[in-house]
Parts: sequence; structure tokens; C-alpha cells
Amino acid sequence: MAKQYDRSAEDLGNIVGLEHVNLQIADQGLATVFYMSGLGLTRDPYMMTSIDNMWVNVGRSQFHLPTGKAQNLRGRIGLVLPDREALLTRLGRVAKMLEGTKFAFSEHEDHVEAICPWGNRFLCHDPAPRFGQIALGMAYVEFDVPAGAAPGVADFYRRVFDTPAHVDEGAAHVSVGMKQELVFRETEAPLPAYDGHHIQVYVASFSGPHKKLLERGLITEESNTHQYRFESIVDPESGKPLVQVEHEVRSMTHPLYARPLVNRNPQQTNRNYVQGRDAWVPDPMEAEMDDPRVAMRQRRFDEAMQTPARQPA
Repeated sequence: MAKQYDRSAEDLGNIVGLEHVNLQIADQGLATVFYMSGLGLTRDPYMMTSIDNMWVNVGRSQFHLPTGKAQNLRGRIGLVLPDREALLTRLGRVAKMLEGTKFAFSEHEDHVEAICPWGNRFLCHDPAPRFGQIALGMAYVEFDVPAGAAPGVADFYRRVFDTPAHVDEGAAHVSVGMKQELVFRETEAPLPAYDGHHIQVYVASFSGPHKKLLERGLITEESNTHQYRFESIVDPESGKPLVQVEHEVRSMTHPLYARPLVNRNPQQTNRNYVQGRDAWVPDPMEAEMDDPRVAMRQRRFDEAMQTPARQPA
């Protein structure tokens, strides 16, 4: 009998990707030290290359870091980074350069926590089955929200965006792409005022959520043909505001959708340089060994690659 698979595990909702988090920063130099030298990420070489803004690539997602009054995301950003030991080494090396800021880092059982010079918290995870094929990327953004808000938040995303969402142990988990989530975790602690930071998502059905947001009076910007914005998440039944965070919503016809992003190999230096290894390349994915046809094809490929080329007579 053929193996039975949970086909629903591969379903995606209408939100197909979490593309970027936008946070204003006070100093581009300190940001370079933290994001590139510390976390090992890559400054986009083509876009925003001056000193007033910076786009930072992390797998298929980005940080947008314009210069201004520093903003703080009320929560945590979850990254998947491939080499914990190398990450800890890099963070240790930049500590001196970031003295006098809020920078700090600590190692935990399932992640490394790094705090940026302005207090934003990043939880850096090793690649693991829970993140699917993400070996380098932005796996989640977790927001702290008032107690009791999680059920309404999950209902909002299900109804307005037609995307899977559920509540687990006081947190709403919202699907925003392949193994990407927004998490809204309830807390009793007082929350600081919203300071204008935003996230950006791509959606398949662009007009459907727009119509529902418009009916509720939630659209804050009609940006252009491919984009609109809103910033209030409300209870779909009562209309009560639950969370304030701006969403930049783009269609899949947006010119930047699926733009290839450059990701470097942060292990390359002038002292240990290896030709051909400038770009970051993920480790080979394991074959589905429960399918003998896949395993056989992989063995044949490996054998062919190991066989010396036949020389002409």
C-alpha cells in the first residue's frame, strides 16, 4: 500500500511570502557592523546603496533600514542562520565596536539571541525540520500583544486574508509563506506605543483583502497599482482594535516579486579565500529516502559525477 501523506501540511494561504521588515535606524555604520559583520547577512548590492537607507538580504527576505529616529519592533524576529559557532564568533568580534549601544548576545539551547544597537531582538535558529527548506532566511516575526487579543487576531487573518491561522498557548500563529509565520503572543506586560515600523507581505488574491479592509475603513494608503497599506488589526466581529502594525501589501504582479537576492558566504575572507565560494550555497538537501526511485536516481548521479571522463582515442 502506498504511503499516506498529510497533504494539508503543504498548503499555503493567500499570503505567499513575508518579504521584508522595515525598521528605522539611527546610524548606518553601526547597522553595517551588526547586520553584516555580526549576523553575517548581505547588503543588497543593487538597491539603496547610499548612506540614507540600506537593504539587507537574508535568504529570500530583507530588512529595510532607512536612517531616522530608531524604531523598536515590539517583539522578536526569528532568523534561520546556518552555522551557530561561526555566528557566535562574529558576534564576539563586533562587541568592542558596538560598546555603548544596546548590543548584546547570548546562547540558548535552541537559538542565539542577538540584540541590535537600538534594542531590537533577533532569535537566530539553526536550520531544522520545523523550518522546512529554509536554511537561511526570516522564519517569523513575533509581536507582543495585549492579553486576550490572540483569538481575534487569528480570526482577522483567516477572514480578511484567507490564510491559515490558529491559536496555541496564548499566541496566534499566522501563515505568511512557505514555513514563514507572524506570531502574536499575548503578554500582561505594558506595551510601548507603536512607532511606525512595518512589515511587507505578498498576496495571491490582491483585491479580496483590499475589499474587506476597505469595507472596515482600514486602508491607510493606496500606494499604486501593485500595493496598498493598512496598520490596524481588528476583531472581525466587533471591530475592536487589537494590534497596530503597518502592513505593506503587494500583489504577485509587483515588479519586485521573486526578485533574486544576493546572499554571500560570510566565511570568506582574504586570509582563507577559496575560489568559487563567494556566494552562500545551502547544504545539499537529503533525498526522500522513503521513495526508492529518488534514492536510485541520486545514487546514479553521484556515481556519474565520480567517474572520470572518457578520453578520446
